[in-house]
Amino acid sequence: MPSREAIADTVNRYLDLVANGKADDIVTLYADDATVEDPIGSELRRGREALHEFYAAFQDAKKETELAELRVGGAEAAFLWHLTLDAGDTRTRISPISTMTFDEEAKITSMRAFWSPSDVRVL
Repeated sequence: MPSREAIADTVNRYLDLVANGKADDIVTLYADDATVEDPIGSELRRGREALHEFYAAFQDAKKETELAELRVGGAEAAFLWHLTLDAGDTRTRISPISTMTFDEEAKITSMRAFWSPSDVRVL
């Protein structure tokens, strides 16, 4: 089982890469057969190619991330975070609660994000 510190490092690296990285970088945090369900109820994406496609769709947007709360238990984490998107004259914020599971090397094996369009706020 990965340590709490290793999981926290992966979560923090994930948030940094969502804000500042490219899809190629984000996908390196995931295990080969990992899944993403973002938001909950959307199509389940599985494997590096599907995850790359998902993150590439917004990699060039101007954005910021902020970790609000992180809880780690065993090989899992749940965290509240903020994603602020800057479209020039409009800034919007989504505050998902995400859950992740991890393998022994603290690679993400699954990520689920709890949010809906009603959670999007114009700043």
